[in-house]
Amino acid sequence: METDRRRWFPVAVAACAWAACVSAAPEQPPAAGEVPQSTDLKSVLEPLREKHKLPALAAAVVSVERVIALGVVGERKEGSGVAAKHSDAFHLGSDTKAMTATLIGMLVDDGKLSWTTTLSEVFPELASSMQPEFQTVTVEQLLMHRAGLSGRSWPKGVSFDEMHALPGSLKEQRLWAATKMLQEKPEHTPGKDFEYSNGGYLIAGAVAERVTGESWETLMQTRIFAPLNMKTAGFGSMGAPGTIDQPWQHRTTHLLGQYTSRKAIEPGPRSDNPPAMGPAGTVHCSLEDWASFVRAHLDTTQEHFHLVKPETLAKLHMPPPGGDYALGWLVTPRDWGGGNVLTHAGSNTQNFAVVWVAPLKDFAVLVATNHYDDNGNTARACDEVAATLIGQFLLNKEGKT
Repeated sequence: METDRRRWFPVAVAACAWAACVSAAPEQPPAAGEVPQSTDLKSVLEPLREKHKLPALAAAVVSVERVIALGVVGERKEGSGVAAKHSDAFHLGSDTKAMTATLIGMLVDDGKLSWTTTLSEVFPELASSMQPEFQTVTVEQLLMHRAGLSGRSWPKGVSFDEMHALPGSLKEQRLWAATKMLQEKPEHTPGKDFEYSNGGYLIAGAVAERVTGESWETLMQTRIFAPLNMKTAGFGSMGAPGTIDQPWQHRTTHLLGQYTSRKAIEPGPRSDNPPAMGPAGTVHCSLEDWASFVRAHLDTTQEHFHLVKPETLAKLHMPPPGGDYALGWLVTPRDWGGGNVLTHAGSNTQNFAVVWVAPLKDFAVLVATNHYDDNGNTARACDEVAATLIGQFLLNKEGKT
C-alpha cells in the first residue's frame, strides 16, 4: 500500500477539444445579494462512472467565492445498493501534501520556522547521528522533495506491518522514523536533485510537531480544518468497521496486464498507510470540504480566507529554478489556465484523487473516487472527468469550443 510513485499527470487537458464541446447548461443570473446555487454534476458524472466501472465518483468545480458545481454518484460499497452522498468523505492520498506544506507556511508566518531552518536546528540532539549532508537540509527542501532522501515512505528495512505496530504516540513514531531515515546515506545531493519522497513529508510533519509541541493531527485540525469549516476531515480510511456509513475503498489488480481481482476493503486500522505517514498522505474529507482548502489556494490576495500571508501563498506555489514541483504542488503550464496551473494526484493504492488549480482564471476542478486500478485506468478516468469539467465550465464559457 506504500505510495512512492510520483504521478506526472499525463492528461493533456489543454488539448482536450472534445471536452470543450460539452454543452454547459444555461445559467440564470442570481438576484441581487443572492449566492448562486451549485450546479449538480450528477448527469455529467454518472455516464463517466459507468464507463470506467467506478464504485463511486465525486467532483467539484470552484472559484474563490463559491462552489460552482458539485456531484457525487455511485455506491459507497460496490454492489451494496448504498448510495454515496455529497457529505461522504473521500481519501486524498498525496493531495494531503499541499495541506502539510500550507501548515508549515503558517508556522513560518508565526515565526516558529523559516524556510531556511535546517534539520540540525530543529533536532539538535540528532545532529551528531544524522548523515552530515542532512544536517543542513532545510524545511523548504523537504517540501520540494530536494532533501536528498530516497523515494521510500519510511526507514529502510522496516515493513508495513512494523510501521503500523510502532509503539508510542504518533509524535514519537514520526520522530523515531525521522531519526532512522536521517541516518541513512543520502540518495542525492541535498538541494540539487528531485526525488519524490513521502518520507520527506513525514519528517516535515515531525518538524512541525517539534516547534509547536502539538501533533500533526492536532495542528491540522486546529490550523487547517477548523478555520475552513472542514467538518468531515479526518485521517486514514473512511467509516467504521462492520458498517457502510462511508465509502469503502476498492482495489483492482492485474498480473502481466491481465485482470486478476477486484476487492472492496473494509475500513479498519490496517486499511490505510501507517498513521505516522499522515503528513504525506492520509487525509480524507468530502469534496465540498476539500474544495474549501483549494479555494483558499485560489485566493492569491488572501482577502477571503486569511490562512497565510499572500507572500507565503506565492512561495507555496513557486517551484525552484529549473524545477516544476513547488511546496506540495506540481506546477505546469496549461493554455486553458492562462499560464501556470497547480496540480497534484493522490492515492493510497485503494482510492484516487486529483486536483487542478488555475489561479489566473480563478478556477479549479477536483475529482475523487473510492477505487484504484494498478494499471492506471482509475487515473485515466479521473483525468477524463477533470478534462470534461474544464471544458464545460471554463472553456465553453470563454467561447473556446
